[in-house]
Amino acid sequence: MPPSLLVATKKGLFEFRRRGKGSWKAQAPAFLGAPVSASLGDPRDGTVYAALDHGHFGTKLHRRGRDGKWEELATPKYPPRAKGTKSEDSMGRPLSSTLKMIWTMEIDPRRAGSLWCGTLPGGLFHSKDRGATWEIVRGLWSRPERKQWMGGGYNDPGIHSICVDPRDGGRIAAGISCGGVWRTVDGGTTWEQAAHGMRQDYVPAEQAYDPQTQDVHRVVQCRAAPDRFWAQHHNGIFKKPAQGKWQEVEAKAPSRFGFACAVDPNDPEVAWFVPAVKDECRVPVGGRLVVTRTRDGGKSFEVLKQGLPKETVWDLVYRHGLDISADGRMLVMGSTTGGLWVSEDGGRGWSELSSHLPPIYGVRFFAD
Repeated sequence: MPPSLLVATKKGLFEFRRRGKGSWKAQAPAFLGAPVSASLGDPRDGTVYAALDHGHFGTKLHRRGRDGKWEELATPKYPPRAKGTKSEDSMGRPLSSTLKMIWTMEIDPRRAGSLWCGTLPGGLFHSKDRGATWEIVRGLWSRPERKQWMGGGYNDPGIHSICVDPRDGGRIAAGISCGGVWRTVDGGTTWEQAAHGMRQDYVPAEQAYDPQTQDVHRVVQCRAAPDRFWAQHHNGIFKKPAQGKWQEVEAKAPSRFGFACAVDPNDPEVAWFVPAVKDECRVPVGGRLVVTRTRDGGKSFEVLKQGLPKETVWDLVYRHGLDISADGRMLVMGSTTGGLWVSEDGGRGWSELSSHLPPIYGVRFFAD
């Protein structure tokens, strides 16, 4: 079936359905007025999941079946702290064990209805029953290195990227804000730090390559070559070969700072990024919103702007604001100022679907 777009925004979940090449139709929004921090469509059974951030009233999770009805689900819960114990991070601040946000959700291909969920603070959860119940992955939650993780943009570290190996759903890479990249090959029982080779320039030189505190903004995995990864890092763009450490990409580009990235599911040499000026100035370079694409593994970048605003704009694209369809033919991008664009030719040309949505937190393709 033609794919749909799920657009998680500050004021609800918006959906667009493709009617033909270049033609999309907006559907009635769900949860209008409520911030939607993450969404996911499961093509195996047509279920749509939406995580809501109600602030004072807490995090909520809902799912919608093929009948179109939404129902509320249980939210992930952290294990209780042993009575009389005290847990602090490396700066002496108490480690939080209260759910503040569901940041990302992904499908577990090993079993129908199984899901992975990344939260703030940094917990990874698994569900075997379409989100009705959740179990924390203790192997990661109990790592002593967790005390070194710091919040990247939030007071607490969070899991924002979950890369599930399509060959084996028990092989996972998790990207953590100021916590590096962690990998497991046994479904979460044991974990190892996998951010070796990444570099940060906002710490003393002797700590620059410490994998435990790397501020990774987004990690993506090529479906056709699951041992190949790309990452948009706070200090640049990195790629991970099948063997060895991460490698920094230094090809000329408007900027190598940003939040979002996507990789072609059929070609690990092809990846897209959305550049911004720098940490202290999170706006497009020169006020021009563009997308950069590499087709040679990071040796060079093309600047793609056809169909994007020609006038001066200040849109920022969050880490989940860029997505690629499962067949690799289409890209979608959503911005903090409510702009939504789709490309059906690998990013060379873009069509605007809306310029007046609420601030966009994340976009997802969904083939139901």
